[in-house]
Amino acid sequence: MLEYLLRLLILLPLVGGMAWGSLWLWKRVQMGGPLAGAKQERPIEMVGVLPLGPGTKLAVVEFAGQRILLSVSRGQVTRLADNSQGDFHVG
Repeated sequence: MLEYLLRLLILLPLVGGMAWGSLWLWKRVQMGGPLAGAKQERPIEMVGVLPLGPGTKLAVVEFAGQRILLSVSRGQVTRLADNSQGDFHVG
């Protein structure tokens, strides 16, 4: 019985730490972030995301000095507006 409790006390935190580490790594890989911690310079940056419902989001991305409002669904990305003149224009 004592051997069982000792194994439980050792293996339970180990398994929990491995689960947490794998979720952290999966999140980093899904977001396309650098694994080493160095900040990469990208031509496009995600400014913000607003979930609207299951599988649908509004996203603002910055590209070439412009901010672009996108509608993102499971099978489609649609440009809704951009700020080419300083404020958002529907297009």
